[in-house]
Amino acid sequence: MEQIILKEELEGLKKIEGKIKGVGLKDILEFILKEEGKEGLKKLEDTMVTLGYSLRHRDIKGMSFYPLTLFAMLFLIIKKLFNYDRKKFQEMGRFCSKSSMIIRLYMKYLVSVDKVVKEAQAMYRKYFTVGIVKIVEYNKEKKYIIGRGKENNIHPAHCQYLEGYFASLIEMVTKSSVTCKETKCTFKGDPYHEFLMKW
Repeated sequence: MEQIILKEELEGLKKIEGKIKGVGLKDILEFILKEEGKEGLKKLEDTMVTLGYSLRHRDIKGMSFYPLTLFAMLFLIIKKLFNYDRKKFQEMGRFCSKSSMIIRLYMKYLVSVDKVVKEAQAMYRKYFTVGIVKIVEYNKEKKYIIGRGKENNIHPAHCQYLEGYFASLIEMVTKSSVTCKETKCTFKGDPYHEFLMKW
């Protein structure tokens, strides 16, 4: 099989600290299964194995924690295997927010944008053991939120995924069309990630 990840890229991903709950990995693999079929999913899983990581969709336990390196590797491999662009990663984020078991549990309580703003860090912590998510601005009248993330540098494609994820999450609450754009990014030299959501 053609080497799609360079040794330097892999070494960089191995340095990522922290863990993610299995449900976050499973949701992404579910999206690949939906979009690329069983053959695409197998291709992705086999690529992980060639890199020394056995990550099979059927074996992932939703409530167990896994190294964040695996999560980052998925974004890199998916980008290279399937040539996904920003729009496709946003679509993946939207899919994952709607299919997430954790978000579905939270939606019983997230009956307003105010609640989402209040619970943002707690929701984030259900998935990740590292990183900080903070709402730095929320304007109910002008209908926008600015959220900021620190200490959670995974992969640039993950930022695009989050644009779709956050937009979908706010849509579930507001029942309105939502746009989300990353306005600052550590991969572009900024000190943190920042997202602007409007509805």
